[in-house]
Amino acid sequence: MDGALARILAEAADGRFPPPDGGTTVVRQPGVRDAGVLAFTAHSVVFLDEDPGWVRSVLEGTPGDPLAATMNPHFLGALLARTGRHMNTVDLLTVAAALPGEPDLALREIEDREHPRVARAEKYRDDVRVWSADGGVVILGRGVAGRWETAIEVDEEARGRGLGERLARAARQLVPGPVVWAQQSPGNARSVRTFQAAGYRPVGAEALLVAG
Repeated sequence: MDGALARILAEAADGRFPPPDGGTTVVRQPGVRDAGVLAFTAHSVVFLDEDPGWVRSVLEGTPGDPLAATMNPHFLGALLARTGRHMNTVDLLTVAAALPGEPDLALREIEDREHPRVARAEKYRDDVRVWSADGGVVILGRGVAGRWETAIEVDEEARGRGLGERLARAARQLVPGPVVWAQQSPGNARSVRTFQAAGYRPVGAEALLVAG
């Protein structure tokens, strides 16, 4: 990873966060695809190819708690209107260190690039690899600022048996980098618990502005 946002993410993965001073850092997008907002404790990062002065003026006019302004619908709605992008949700952003060894699951890599799970992942990530297990899949790819990200899916009939935690831990052994990132919708408490049980720690909130 390189660039201003990549450095901020690398430091956060190492436990070094921006100062909790209530400020907002505005940096360039790491690429055409990825734009959005990161909210750490009392400090936010907006990565967007827009005039920083305009971004700050919208923040100043956002009602409510100034420390939460960057995740306020008023502010995010203004970004979407300005850029013509859309959002899915505000995610909890988590990270975990890579682990040695082999996963304790029988995994089969899906080579077919037209497979629905592969094709969907490639809309948001580069260098995508997908493995299937009995009852689920684990996905790895390069996302925002080139960071390695994972996502898992567990079939309905396989839930409640610890498979999600094993898949999330497998991603830590499969990732070729020093850390792996994952996003969970805060309302999906089961997913949040699964990733934290697999050793992923929360670092902040993330709202991605999706093009197209």
